[in-house]
Amino acid sequence: MTAINTNTGSLYAQQAMNTNSRSLASVMQQLSTGKRINNAVDDVAGMAISTRLTSQIRGLNQAVRNANDGISLVQTAEGATEQVTNMLQRMRELAVQSSNDTNNDRDRGFLDLEFQQLKAEIDRIGQNTQWNGANILDGTGGNKLDGVYAFQVGANSNQTIEIELPNMQTGPAAPTGFNFDTGITNGAADVNFTDLDVGTVAADSLGVVVQATFAGKAVQYKITADDIAADAAGTKDLSETVADALAARLDVPLWNENYDVTSVSGVLTVTPKTGVADLSAATVPDAKVVVGDLDAIAKSHVTTGADAYEALQSIDSALQIVNAKRSNMGAIISRLQFASDNLFSVMTKATESRSRIEDTDYSQATTELAKRNIIQQASQAMLAQANQAPQLVLQLLK
Repeated sequence: MTAINTNTGSLYAQQAMNTNSRSLASVMQQLSTGKRINNAVDDVAGMAISTRLTSQIRGLNQAVRNANDGISLVQTAEGATEQVTNMLQRMRELAVQSSNDTNNDRDRGFLDLEFQQLKAEIDRIGQNTQWNGANILDGTGGNKLDGVYAFQVGANSNQTIEIELPNMQTGPAAPTGFNFDTGITNGAADVNFTDLDVGTVAADSLGVVVQATFAGKAVQYKITADDIAADAAGTKDLSETVADALAARLDVPLWNENYDVTSVSGVLTVTPKTGVADLSAATVPDAKVVVGDLDAIAKSHVTTGADAYEALQSIDSALQIVNAKRSNMGAIISRLQFASDNLFSVMTKATESRSRIEDTDYSQATTELAKRNIIQQASQAMLAQANQAPQLVLQLLK
């Protein structure tokens, strides 16, 4: 049909030009950004898959860093226990020397002086070895403050590797009569140490480590000979010494806004400040005696031949424990190294998969660009021809 009002040829040419223009714009965007999927409409399923892969890739990247951080932490702990091993070897050497009856009491006293200093240094290492500001060899590390560390070595939840780091202290078990309890009074939490009784068992209390835990922080205090002497002389009760030390260590600026930590007459009290909810049974400070992994040598000395012989047996037991702990740490380091390598390999393959889905294939895109440019030019030519077609009607009117 010949018509002037409706130019169907022009409409078809316009439609073709619009469709081609969208395709041309999409190809140019792909070439400009380097990505095949720039909007959800480009590839609905591909966009969803690539987004999930991105989450996995970023999670795997962080997991690799987590594994390497875990390696650093365990290496720090293992390096400290290596020094403990060296000191135990020297203490064993001193015990062997003291066992020989060519030494008199004075000689053995000098040997014991070094022996006790080495034992004190072992305790200091256990109490003060830190990684990222946190103690790692006193049994208080990890999320649950129990010395167990969980390393997140995967992109998803529960993909962890756990290790229990040793407690490199010589703290012995608590003697009989060494008791305390916790409770709540008028919304404030109390840890009552007034039951500590060392009157007849003072020597057994030496070196005992008392730990208090509150609001995600664990602090410890190791009872010294001076503490026991002060208790015996009536200068300061042992319960007050312990409570004062733990309260001072718990009273940190982080909690000053919400809690008051005080110690009076051997009772450690945590009181919520005005406007802060009262403490519940679930938030009462916990207190306990911590037995160190090296408790076998807690009371060892070499002042006599018989004592030196017993010290030899205790040191051999301690060395066996330390060797087992170091072996476990070495095994975990090896495992984390392999885990890190595997994570990096998986991340690489996931990145490759994502690239195939969302990245621009420049060979294909440039070919498509040339095609769309040619079609665009042809469409423009056809639109011009279609717009000229109605003028042919004039020939019929002459």
